[in-house]
Amino acid sequence: MTSGLRIVVLGYMIRGPLGGFASYHLQYLEGLRRLGHDVYFLEDSDDYPSCYDPATTDTGVDPSYGLGFAARVFDRCGFGERWAYWNAHTAQWSGPCADSAIGICERADLLLNIGGVNPIRPWMLPIPTRALIDLDPAFTQIRHLTNPASRRRAELHTAFFSVGANIGSPQCSVPDDGLPWQPTRQPAVLDCWPVTIGPASGRFTTVMLWDSYAPVVFAGRRFGMKSDSFLPYLDLPRVSGTPLEVAAGSASTPAARLLDGGWSVRDSSMVTQDPWSYRDYIQSSKAEFSVAKQGYVSTRSGWFSDRSVAYLASGRPVVLQDTGFSDWLPAGSGLVAFNTPDQAVAGLDEINSRYRQHCRDARALAEEWFDASRVLSRLVDDASATRPSLVARPTGLAVSEYSRR
Repeated sequence: MTSGLRIVVLGYMIRGPLGGFASYHLQYLEGLRRLGHDVYFLEDSDDYPSCYDPATTDTGVDPSYGLGFAARVFDRCGFGERWAYWNAHTAQWSGPCADSAIGICERADLLLNIGGVNPIRPWMLPIPTRALIDLDPAFTQIRHLTNPASRRRAELHTAFFSVGANIGSPQCSVPDDGLPWQPTRQPAVLDCWPVTIGPASGRFTTVMLWDSYAPVVFAGRRFGMKSDSFLPYLDLPRVSGTPLEVAAGSASTPAARLLDGGWSVRDSSMVTQDPWSYRDYIQSSKAEFSVAKQGYVSTRSGWFSDRSVAYLASGRPVVLQDTGFSDWLPAGSGLVAFNTPDQAVAGLDEINSRYRQHCRDARALAEEWFDASRVLSRLVDDASATRPSLVARPTGLAVSEYSRR
């Protein structure tokens, strides 16, 4: 056992067995382990069909693909004996910690619910500090304001963090759900992203879902997806003369229209087979160009992408639609923010004109702002220092009534 805290990380890898999701969760797991904590990964099926199978593109209740994916990834990363999956549909645990998962929770000091996509089961309630990490600012808060079940689920946490770093500030219009959100940043274990020489004649790329889910209307205001934000930039490759590529998921991606605008279009399933194919794609790119969800942009949430952090850490410059991150993160060299097509063209030209300097500055930004040792140390300290104020307990079943199989 390591010194430090016993930390349970709740995440989305078995139900979402894709390289980008896995890579992101590994930044937490490895970063916390390097800080000396005793770290375990748990995942819950939730109570609806939520298991995505990339081989068939079906979503159902069978976690077989995801369990195999997790085993391969965790074995390669040194967490092969430190994970388990609770299948609420069969009332069974799977994974190496299947027999000890409830006991791990009973003795844990801290729970980190990444993205809030796992329910807090009764066996997690003995964990004294339970932190919800919001990865979807504006949309998360609207769910809490419009869905009582979602609100009750959130209130089972004792600390609240968001990558929407501007929440609560005067310039930010994310709806107020009454929860005491604190800012956090996306962590990067820097030596997991070794700097390589970028291809100066290569493409600006990104990996994205065209539509993550349906747009949301709240209080007479529409909060849209990346598909909304992308529309003014459909002809950007032709206008700018810069090679641009998008590795896109979702059936709604208008591939023909993108090709007509000069974009290269790649199936993201080939890029996201595992964390290493995902990293290889980023590091084979010249830089990143990306828009953000319209809901992040219009609220000036301050959101910044974990994917963009991976580009920066790899020494790849980023040209990114401004969500208000320029209020807290230096933009100009290594990172260029834009709000209009003309600004996007200027940003691409700037990266092209001083490419090697922008590469160096990209890595420097990652080291200064996203180093996992700093980000996660502060997260753990701030979560532990938060006085529990919103603690609810479900009624009915006790921990002992749940199977430990």
